[in-house]
Amino acid sequence: MTAPERPPAAYVHGIGAPVVIVPARVCAWLERHASLNEVRVENRGVDPEVDAVLVALRVAALTWRTSATGTPVAAKPEAATDLNQWLSTTQAADILYITDRAVRLAISDKRLPATSVNGRWRITREDVQHFAAAKAAQAA
Repeated sequence: MTAPERPPAAYVHGIGAPVVIVPARVCAWLERHASLNEVRVENRGVDPEVDAVLVALRVAALTWRTSATGTPVAAKPEAATDLNQWLSTTQAADILYITDRAVRLAISDKRLPATSVNGRWRITREDVQHFAAAKAAQAA
């Protein structure tokens, strides 16, 4: 599919301070063939207006690429998980691939936040995920 031919003047708007309208397809072409993304990264912070325009070109290119190469059927959303769902120490241990005792030790060492409810520890799914991420960061 090719875009209709337009004269260069069709992309220039304004008199006192003219601006150029760049179609998203052209932004994607520039990003691919003129290394526009590299220019954006290398010159980041040099001029705020240039930064803003280069980011806008990047967003337009990504939007065009997504719409041009996307599928006609939307992807099914992931099942929503309630991050505030309470877990027992055994459930947390299963998720973390450690023992129940290791979970209780992490709680007592204050490395894993938990709440005592009727003498039993309860941990939010979010805290388990944070603990797993911290553990992975230490291993790396």
